[in-house]
Amino acid sequence: MTPDTGLANLAIEQVLELSANAHIERCMTARNSAAFDRLSGAISAYGKTLSLLVALREREEFYAMIAELDLPAAVTGLAH
Repeated sequence: MTPDTGLANLAIEQVLELSANAHIERCMTARNSAAFDRLSGAISAYGKTLSLLVALREREEFYAMIAELDLPAAVTGLAH
């Protein structure tokens, strides 16, 4: 695990915890209330955030694997 993926994993864990708490709170909230709608929106946003964080983590892992191959920069397109 690279430092970047470690940070991504930490962020993912925190968003998962926030999402779980929002789910629990929403279960205890009246369905037709503003609080229920607010929590539903928050849960949706957490889901989108998780998708983004997982994609970023996978991208970083992919680039780390490519770097381990020690290919010439001309092949990888990562020339500086």
